[in-house]
Amino acid sequence: MGTALVYHEDMTATRLLWDDPECEIECPERLTTALERLQQHGLKQRCLQLIAREASEAELGLVHSPEYVALLQGTQALGTRELQALSKEYDAVYLHPSTFHCARLAVGAALQLVDAVLTGAVRNGLALVRPPGHHSQRATANGFCVFNNVAIAAKHAQQKHGLRRILIVDWDVHHGQGIQYIFEDDPSVLYFSWHRYEHGHFWPCLRESDADAVGRGRGLGFTVNLPWNQGCSDVPWLQVGMGNADYVAAFLHVLLPLAFEFDPELVLVSAGFDSAIGDPEGQMLATPECFAHLTHLLQCPGIPPVCAGSPGPSLALGAAPVLSPGTPCPEGRPSPLPLGEPQFKAVVTQAAAALSSLLDQLRLHPTPPVRVAVALIAPDTGLALPPGVLCEEGSLPQEETQAWARPHEALAQDGALTALGKVLYLLDRILDGQVSSGMAATPVPAAAATLDVAVRYGLSHGAQRLLCVAVGQLDRPPGLTDDGRNLWLNIGVEEAAAPSMFHVSVPLPVTTGGFLSCALALVLPLAYSFQPDLVLVALGPAHGLRDPQAALLAALLRGPAGGRVFALVDEESTPQLATVLARVLNGEAPPSLGPFSMAAPEDTQALMYLRGRLEPRWKMLQVAAPH
Repeated sequence: MGTALVYHEDMTATRLLWDDPECEIECPERLTTALERLQQHGLKQRCLQLIAREASEAELGLVHSPEYVALLQGTQALGTRELQALSKEYDAVYLHPSTFHCARLAVGAALQLVDAVLTGAVRNGLALVRPPGHHSQRATANGFCVFNNVAIAAKHAQQKHGLRRILIVDWDVHHGQGIQYIFEDDPSVLYFSWHRYEHGHFWPCLRESDADAVGRGRGLGFTVNLPWNQGCSDVPWLQVGMGNADYVAAFLHVLLPLAFEFDPELVLVSAGFDSAIGDPEGQMLATPECFAHLTHLLQCPGIPPVCAGSPGPSLALGAAPVLSPGTPCPEGRPSPLPLGEPQFKAVVTQAAAALSSLLDQLRLHPTPPVRVAVALIAPDTGLALPPGVLCEEGSLPQEETQAWARPHEALAQDGALTALGKVLYLLDRILDGQVSSGMAATPVPAAAATLDVAVRYGLSHGAQRLLCVAVGQLDRPPGLTDDGRNLWLNIGVEEAAAPSMFHVSVPLPVTTGGFLSCALALVLPLAYSFQPDLVLVALGPAHGLRDPQAALLAALLRGPAGGRVFALVDEESTPQLATVLARVLNGEAPPSLGPFSMAAPEDTQALMYLRGRLEPRWKMLQVAAPH
């Protein structure tokens, strides 16, 4: 189960046959350049490649009227003047004799991808399509879009596969009003769109693109619009200029809380990359690797997403990191851009150079030979590891292990010392790039001591910034200093406290909603602000987490650290917990948290107190929405 890439070269056939400055950017190179970039850096070859098929007229009829489909079918026989006259009846659309064929292929590509994911043939994928679809409506083309690819894919998933809850995420820089109109009264589809709005002055210039358009009838509350209206303070000459931190914050504080409560069975992404840096119309500052983080975060509500590509001019920049197998890069917020006189072309050039460097790193430093390894105290026949996960048998030399254990009496016993040797050996393998992430078991009496040694060992063996998330009865070691290299977050104390900006304690929330608020409004903003290159997740004695909660915590923390997560569990943990942790570290989606329940008032109060204390130091908390 890998990543699929769906494409057909015939989708490059349509091109503008007359002069129209508004439509000239919708050209075949939007696809060919992206595909060449993926091929050049070896990403296309690492995917399961599917050749797109044409959607049937019945499948088009899931969304579009028979009259509209027949009209488009008739364009195959029209001459240039007739096509131009018909195109003028729509807003920002041009038609070509191949339009009907290409648009059917674009829909068919999305349907093939949905079928491949829902039948278990692949885990997720990208449909590289043209023409795009999210502006098209039941009986009209609009904004380069002919058939609504994502909307038809959602209807298809409901009709053929019996799905009841589908999340559509539209991160194009323009509002996908077509998707909104189709599902605005349908509570089975949650539609989320962020888009440049400028108080209604940015195309498509619709009142219903504003934040107060939330659906109607039975679908009231299932449409979520996040309009961008103001610019980035770091680059004031840009009218909007939203960056990585804005996009990640929108996911953490708006989209993901809704997605977890909605509990989707499928996630579809209308992935227009004109919201990335490099698009002259969108004028945003989000770097390509940011979209890899967004894709990773969308896997956490319970099922991997399907990315249905609606390419924009900067697709060649944006598609590669989203499609790149493995884990996202650890950059999660923008760095100040060294701009003199504001020239957007210079920003685009800088972004292209940065992406080229990123892709070179992906090629020169491939995914570690072992994606996930586990170190057990004793063989456990009840542990059901996914394929490819290694049971690590190695251990640090005894003399070296004893030296690290010497300050702790709890590590003096043979069992604890043996377990520590395995922990440090596996940690070494993660730090030197041989293993991506890992999990190890420790004896209960030695859990705190083992964690202390692991933190100190990591900081002395290559970790520049280490985040430790300790759950349960695990106090911060007294020897750690607030030097900016380690951030200690303890979940499960009696009272919320922040003795320093690098030492944070929060009670374990008692409800599903409280746990999600803690993870999305505190843990992840701190992690993305800190930008660790290693995360230790330690589940200590009486940690109190249910297996799905522990799995979600580990899955979410893979993003900020570029996948380098080391989970420590006590030896009395169930085989089911170890199994689910191994699976999420290996890239699988965590299991559902179960029925949603609101956060308790005391949990909300604790979070608000901590945010007030920590906001001056941690930037991602400064943009958090209240919970």
